[in-house]
Amino acid sequence: MTNVRDYLKNKKNREEEKVRISYREKIKSHKFTIFYRTILVIVLIAAIIAALYIQWKNKIYSQAVVLSSTEISIKQDSNLMPFSNYLLTYSKDGAACMDVKGNAVWNQTFEMQNPIVDICQNAVAIGDYNGRTIYVMNTSGVIGNIMTNKPIRDFCVASNGVVAVVLDDTDTTWIYLYDSQGEELIYFRTTMKESGYPVNVSISPNGQLVCVSYLFVDSGQMKSSVAFYNFGDVGQNSTNNYVSGYDYMNAVVPFTRFLDNRSIFAVADNRIMFYDGAQKPTSMAENLIDDDIQSIYYGGEYVGLIFNSTESSSRYRLDVYHKSGDLKQSIEFDIDYKDILFHDDQIIIYNETECCIYNGNGTEKYRGRFEKSAVMLIPQSNAYRYMVVTPDSIDMIELQ
Repeated sequence: MTNVRDYLKNKKNREEEKVRISYREKIKSHKFTIFYRTILVIVLIAAIIAALYIQWKNKIYSQAVVLSSTEISIKQDSNLMPFSNYLLTYSKDGAACMDVKGNAVWNQTFEMQNPIVDICQNAVAIGDYNGRTIYVMNTSGVIGNIMTNKPIRDFCVASNGVVAVVLDDTDTTWIYLYDSQGEELIYFRTTMKESGYPVNVSISPNGQLVCVSYLFVDSGQMKSSVAFYNFGDVGQNSTNNYVSGYDYMNAVVPFTRFLDNRSIFAVADNRIMFYDGAQKPTSMAENLIDDDIQSIYYGGEYVGLIFNSTESSSRYRLDVYHKSGDLKQSIEFDIDYKDILFHDDQIIIYNETECCIYNGNGTEKYRGRFEKSAVMLIPQSNAYRYMVVTPDSIDMIELQ
């Protein structure tokens, strides 16, 4: 009897254990089912999002719809420039800043014969070529002015209001750095014999690096030099803060610009050069150019060079370079261009009456005409929405 009872008891235990195992297996199977269903849902959602993104990416727009229009009044002899999220107007008599609704933010009067304007993010510097005064403003108003004791030949401004100025003297050219209040930070002299004549100057957004292109004659041959000066801690132990530079025989370098605090490009009459480095810039790439450069445009991570096209169906060719020095694409187009903008994945070519927009792959996304004469076009944060400034209004348009 004992063996029978033990047998029955063990049998019951075995059956209960089987039930528990079966229950655990069901729970495990249920969890796996939920997991796989969740993965499937995520994959399907990702596929739908990818499909919608590709569809949006490849969408061709056929019309521009005016969302809003605000009346403004601009003097006939004024020049306009985009200034952060505002509009800057300037002439020989003064400068003004207005918001996107046409409201005046600030005004500054002055008298200049040949006003020069340089903008970096929220800072703008306005001075007179051959004059001796530079006004420094931000989006709130005037923050200072710089008085020089020698004629101004060139200048550029950093986002913090620091200004690098090229000043002319009888046998010497001086390069000064001023803060936004007009205080001298540092200066050094250049001579034709020692370093050459400074053709162009540019400054990094943080005001730490300055790039100067020089032109001089060496043993009867014309030569250009692109020099970098560091006004931070790294450059303090270097003569005149000079940290690096490169020479180019039989070349003129009239244009240098910073794309960010470490990416610089320079354009010569026969090549385009790219440099990288936040402390001591080094040469990254150099591309020789056979055709005559008609115009130079830049923005974000890209630089665009305009050439006359050799194609019978187009008038111009736009070569687009990445800041790494790689030639990304060439776009053939046939409209007269007033300006060319690089905004996110868009390349915008426009004039007073018409506009063409390409994506980063060179696909034409839109081609159309403005309803009114366009003085300036400013891309907005929303994709394919733009602010169009006309002689008497600010229109917000969206492509559809």
